[in-house]
Amino acid sequence: MAKRDYYEVLGLAKGASEEDIKKAYRKAAMKHHPDRNQGDKAKEAEEKFKEVKEAYEMLSDPKKRQAYDQFGHAGVDPNMGAGGAGQGFGGFADAFGDIFGDIFGGAGGRRGGGPQVYRGNDLSYAMEITLEEAASGKDTQIRIPSWDECDTCHGSGAKPGTSAKTCATCNGSGTVHMRQGFFSVQQTCPHCRGTGKIIPEPCTTCHGQGKIKKTKTLEVKIPAGINEGMRIRSAGNGEPGTNGGPAGDLYIEIRIKQHEIFERDGDDLHCTVPVALTSAALGGTVEVPTLGGKAEIEIPEGTQHGKTFRLRGKGIKGLRSSYPGDLYCHIQVETPVKLTEHQRKLLKELDESFKKGGEKHSPNAKSWTDRVKNIFK
Repeated sequence: MAKRDYYEVLGLAKGASEEDIKKAYRKAAMKHHPDRNQGDKAKEAEEKFKEVKEAYEMLSDPKKRQAYDQFGHAGVDPNMGAGGAGQGFGGFADAFGDIFGDIFGGAGGRRGGGPQVYRGNDLSYAMEITLEEAASGKDTQIRIPSWDECDTCHGSGAKPGTSAKTCATCNGSGTVHMRQGFFSVQQTCPHCRGTGKIIPEPCTTCHGQGKIKKTKTLEVKIPAGINEGMRIRSAGNGEPGTNGGPAGDLYIEIRIKQHEIFERDGDDLHCTVPVALTSAALGGTVEVPTLGGKAEIEIPEGTQHGKTFRLRGKGIKGLRSSYPGDLYCHIQVETPVKLTEHQRKLLKELDESFKKGGEKHSPNAKSWTDRVKNIFK
């Protein structure tokens, strides 16, 4: 079967530039790559992929292209004395390595760019604050690990009087190519670990890192309304990058100390208010605490244990809230203890009076007794 014109295979005119040839090859190779064509189209795609590969292999080599332009397929046929098909394979493999990275998301798509640059790791810092600080916000300082340039080697990592040498394995690129068949996979150089350099005599102060670990003080603003588990991002205050890469970020995770009185539920607050038995029975005014000071609630006559009173707007205004939450006061009726004989006598007289009054003094007891009877019927 006669071969198609190489320019036609790549969809190019005869005078196409080297860059146009490479772009056309990338596009066609990605379209017909076997991994992108499964099932019934797999066989046809494989043949076209080989055709595209052969076209690029010939047109990307100046000598082969000149012979092809002058003599056609006969000019590059190894059986007819033209240049061997093996020449120029390095250019093909490198270009295909770029495409391999494009298809599979590899990080090694760039060639000849020097040592690889890596972003530094993120750091985490747990900060404990009070409920009051969470509600109102706070400006504070923290001390975090930091890296400074080594004063001994001035950042080179090499012992004074010596210098780093270019890695012989990757020739300073920081990466090596592993080829298997048509594929070229770029990996971090195992000898220099991506730096592109080898340090024969490391600096004794920084042990070849070019930097030393210290601590620095960082100003932190805690916004009002922040809640448990939220994080504050401090950009660029994480670990430094490698080979000039950007530093990571610092994430300050908020922990709120347990409060003696209040429990937080979103923007709302809850507290338990102890009330004397006589106050619950007779009613009156009870003073309750809030985060901003004090407030009063009216206790109606006959208030029962567990009764909840709601104070609007006495909670916390959250980060994303337009209005503050509420304060819920849960009544806890206290039973008197350590009674004197006189108090015991008074309570007994009161108890007898309640019994004579019948069920009207204990409505809940009547309904509870009825429910118990229904269970044991």
